[in-house]
Amino acid sequence: MLLDLFTPSVQHALDLVGIFVFAISGALLAVRKNFDVFGMAVLAEVTALGGGLFRDLVIGAVPPAAFTDLGYFLMPLVATVLVFFLHPVVERTQAAVNVFDAAGLGLFCVAGTTKAYEYGLGLTSSAVMGLATAVGGGVLRDVLANEVPSLLRWDRDLYAVPAIVGATMVVLCLRFDALNPVTSGLAAVSAFLIRLAALRFRWRAPRAWNRRSSAREAPEDQPSA
Repeated sequence: MLLDLFTPSVQHALDLVGIFVFAISGALLAVRKNFDVFGMAVLAEVTALGGGLFRDLVIGAVPPAAFTDLGYFLMPLVATVLVFFLHPVVERTQAAVNVFDAAGLGLFCVAGTTKAYEYGLGLTSSAVMGLATAVGGGVLRDVLANEVPSLLRWDRDLYAVPAIVGATMVVLCLRFDALNPVTSGLAAVSAFLIRLAALRFRWRAPRAWNRRSSAREAPEDQPSA
């Protein structure tokens, strides 16, 4: 089974870590938007679970894991409580949050791709589902917060590209029957390192050639998750 690359306990722990750090970014955006605690919880849940929920509905993995594992639902609430009481501290440790967020991106793009393939999707479609798993929650978060999704903004550091790289590495390993804990870990680490490099060196995707837009960069006031 492709989904048995790691033991169930290890896979579950990795999922919870990724859910937690994604939830932190959702709760922080809610604080910046001056939402109440319910709004914080909603954004935390959507950011953490939205991508996986979308993937499971598309591939027919129902009921989705978000509704069958209580830990998946509770972890964003834990993140909400943490941000509610300690958001100034969390804001000051944003660099650390970004590191964990990058790790979650790498884990989710690999897990999403392998699960989609396990449920019968082709290689290309599986890679797309891996990307959706990694970035879908952030898109939903921004839409609910009345923001242009960070994924679509030219003034944000690369986020989708690292996930695409990780998902592509997974499907290439699947194509050549080389997917195992080592190669899947390498794919996750590659996405992680590319995301960190994008943050460090402010790598961004190119815009249209000879564009005439006068749009300026927005302040760097939120993560790109």
